[in-house]
Order: sequence, then structure tokens, then C-alpha cells
Amino acid sequence: MMITALHDEMDQFSGPKMFILVSTIMTWAMTKPANKDDPEIPFTEEHYSRRKAHPNFHDHIGLEQLVVKFGKTFSTYVVASGLQYGMGEHIFNLFFKMSWLGEVPQVPIFGNGSNFIPTIHINDLAGIIQNVTDHKPKSQYFVAVDDSKNTMEDIIKAVTLMLGPGETLNVSKEELYLIRDLTQTDIDSVLVNLRIEATYLKENLNIQWVSETGMVENIEQITEEYKQTRGLLLLRICILGPPAVGKSTIAERICKHYKLHHVKLKETITETLENLVSLEQHEGDEAQEFLENMNQNGGCLDDQFVIRIMRDKLSTKPCVNQGFVLDGFPKTYEQAKELFTGEKCDEEPEDLQSKHEKKIIPEFVFFVDSTDVFLKNRVLNLPETVVEGTSYTPEQFLRRLAKFRERNVENETFNDDNEYLLIIEPICKKVGKPKNYGMILEEVEEEERRQAEQQLKEQAAQRAEAVQREEGEAQQRDQCWGEWVSTCFQSSDNYSGFKPLRNYLMRYVMPTLIQGLIECCGIRPDDSINLLAEYLLKNNPEV
Repeated sequence: MMITALHDEMDQFSGPKMFILVSTIMTWAMTKPANKDDPEIPFTEEHYSRRKAHPNFHDHIGLEQLVVKFGKTFSTYVVASGLQYGMGEHIFNLFFKMSWLGEVPQVPIFGNGSNFIPTIHINDLAGIIQNVTDHKPKSQYFVAVDDSKNTMEDIIKAVTLMLGPGETLNVSKEELYLIRDLTQTDIDSVLVNLRIEATYLKENLNIQWVSETGMVENIEQITEEYKQTRGLLLLRICILGPPAVGKSTIAERICKHYKLHHVKLKETITETLENLVSLEQHEGDEAQEFLENMNQNGGCLDDQFVIRIMRDKLSTKPCVNQGFVLDGFPKTYEQAKELFTGEKCDEEPEDLQSKHEKKIIPEFVFFVDSTDVFLKNRVLNLPETVVEGTSYTPEQFLRRLAKFRERNVENETFNDDNEYLLIIEPICKKVGKPKNYGMILEEVEEEERRQAEQQLKEQAAQRAEAVQREEGEAQQRDQCWGEWVSTCFQSSDNYSGFKPLRNYLMRYVMPTLIQGLIECCGIRPDDSINLLAEYLLKNNPEV
């Protein structure tokens, strides 16, 4: 143990040494209330001798006692830290990750969530240790927690409101054991219920707090730290181009690679209207306004409504957190200006940079184009089942293409129909590496299983192909040999003078020669003549 080794080597040190143990408030987890009549009174360092550890943390409390004991011979300190947050979020990463990914409609709260969680920002913990090092206080034991009195429910709700769906669901504590990413220590820690205050630090040390009031009060700052530390930097991409050029296919592949949200105009409008209709009793006026506008415009919405719908979609938490690929919209400069700056083109220009909606304006805009001839041929070759009910009927497509060309200046074209990879590779190279969570453990295992199955299939196919090839070659050899023998017989029959020679060859030479040729075909040597000669000499030397 380091503290014991340090104590044993004290005589070898040229100067005084200090040892600081960063322990955990789990060594207080089972401490009985100081006042039975008022169990909500928090513990302080004054209750040090009464503390009782969680059953799984008895070794920790034994180590604390040992460090304090060695303080009689050299400087030793124990800092009992609250559950740490900030930067990577440590034990709270589970709830940040669930909220960020948005894969569950409700983030779980294990148990009723009423348990109080003592916490401290990792930078504040570092500041406390630095203060202890600099000031060498008389007390050897400190509690390091912030001033928050947050329950687990308070913390999870703050996280999900900031990052996720904003909804929580109480589930049984036992479900914690089903989460593979959590250790037993993690489970014990998130279930702790402890009120404790760091009175000594407040009264005797000068701490420059980063998050004195705790996670909930500083959730915006904590969230930004979390994103930066985990490399969760959203990507905002816009793919533009004429109809039928393949924007949606490219967008889907980019979304899959970077784990982004695919935002398409038609689907977004449909989704918004359905949501408004379902909430008609609360927001009926807005839904009615949209529907009336569509009726007046033959099923289409005015730009002002489209812009509002798309801005709301891009401002949703999934798009703001993970990022998005905006597919084929905006279609005009006017739409782009109003969507991303909130200004219309007939307004007086101001400082546009300050008007940009930083949360929704794309970082990358890619324009994919091709020749009109290529696009027309591509649409004409589409199956009727694909074209039916879409805007790719010949008349509609030509009208859309002509309208697009009126609004846009021609750029360099790209004509290869199936080589989307040639477009996606330079896009990914320009955008860079994915800035989202990688595959979870289950996804990694599934991918490994899929690759193993694929490898087995390929190996089986190769074996079957080799067997089939060998059978074919053997059949071809037999056929060629039969034809050659037949030709020899026919030729010898035409020349009666050759009959004795033929009989001699068939009796003494051909049997060994045939076996030698078969042996040669099986081995396939570089020098087949020498191999055949050696075979004949070995197996029929008299001839």
C-alpha cells in the first residue's frame, strides 16, 4: 500500500512529505442521524467519529483511518468527496447519454428519486486539494461537497430538460442491475441518501468555486463541459441540388455515418400538421390557420408557414444536440435568409452575423448537380411503382427541374448514377470524423456477430466454389481425354500398318501414361514434362 510504503521510507526523504487521500462520502452512507427527532439535519465533519460506511465500502473507511493514524509522523489528509460531476460526468454519464441520444421517450429514475445526492464539481475538488496542499490545515479530515441539496430526481430532470425529451419515468431500483455499463460501486452511489455539509472548508479555506450551488443550478455550464469533454459537437449540414440528383440518398448515408437527424421538407410539414391536429383542443387555432392556408394554395403552404415549421424542427433538442442534415431546403435565397436570419429580403440589411440563428444555421452546405439529360433519363427509367404518387411523373419532374434551373446558376455537374460513394467520401473528408457517441456495447457485439456470420458465409461460398471448380475441371479433363483417345483409335484404324504399334501402346504405355497425366493435373507443377517423365520411369521402367 502506498501510504505504508511512504511511511517506511520516511528516513530516506530529504524534506517533509504530504499524503492526501481522496476518499468518498460512501463511508458516511449508513450513518444514523445525529438527531432522531429531526433526521433532516445534515452531517458535518464534527460527526466524523460516528460515521458508518456502506457495506461495500468498509475497506475505504479502514483506509481513511490508516491515513489519519500516520498523520502523527508526517502530513496526511483525507478528503471525503461527494459524487463527482463536470467534464465527463463520471457516474452521471448514464443519464446524460440517455438524454443526449434521445432513444428513450422518458429517462428513468430508479426508485422514487427522493434520495439526496451529495455532489461536487471535479474542478472544485481539485481546488480543495490545492488549498489543503498550500495551507496545511490542522484538521486531517474534510468533507468535499457543494452547497446543493438535490435529490436524484432533481438531477435527472434537470439533465433531461436540458438535453433530452424532458420526460422522466420512475422505475424499480432493481432495473439498475440490468444496465451493463454500471458497476456495483456506481449502483451503490446513485442510490445513496445522505445530507452532509462541508462546514470546515467553508470556514477555513478560500475556495474559488466553479459550481458552488450544484448541478441543477449550473446545468447549462455542466452540459457544455460534458459536450466538450465527450467530443459531442453537433454537425449541421445542408444538401442542395436539382430534383432526382440523389440528395436524399446522400443525406441518408451521411446521417447513418455521423448519427445525425434527416430533416426533409415534406415529412416535417406532415409531422407538424399531424401533431397540431392531435393537439387541436390546445392549439387548434394554429392548426386551423395552416390548413386554411393549404386549402387556399392548392395543398401548398406559404413560405412564412414553411419557414416557421422548418425553424421549429431544426430547433428541437435532437437536432440541436446531435445535429442534422437538411435535405433540399431552403430552395431560394429568400427562404434561406428568412430561415437562418429571421429577415426577409425586402427588409433593410443589418448586421446579418448577429441575426444568424447559431443553433440552426448549417456549418456545411453541399450542392450536388448533374446534367438535365442525365436527370431526365434517370427519372424515365424509374419503375412505375416508385414514381406513382410522387412528384417524379414526367410532367411534374420537368416542371420542377425547369423551375430549379431558373432559380440557380449551373455548376460543375456529376453524371455517375450509382457512384454515390464518390460524392460521400469527399463530403466526409471535408466534414471530418464523427462527433457523436460511437456504437454502444450491444451495437458493437451485434456488428462483430454480423461480421463473423458474413465471414463464415464467404468462406462457405469460397469452399463451394472451389469444389465446383474442381468438379468442372475434372469433368473437362475426362471429356478431353475421351476425345483424344477416340481420335487416336480412329486414326489408327485408318492405317492398318499401325495396328501392332497401337496395340503395344494401349497395353504397355497408355495405362501408366494416363495415371501419370492424372497425377500431373492434380499437382500442377511448374515443369510438367519432367514430372511426367519421372513418373513413367518410376512406375514403368521396363518400357
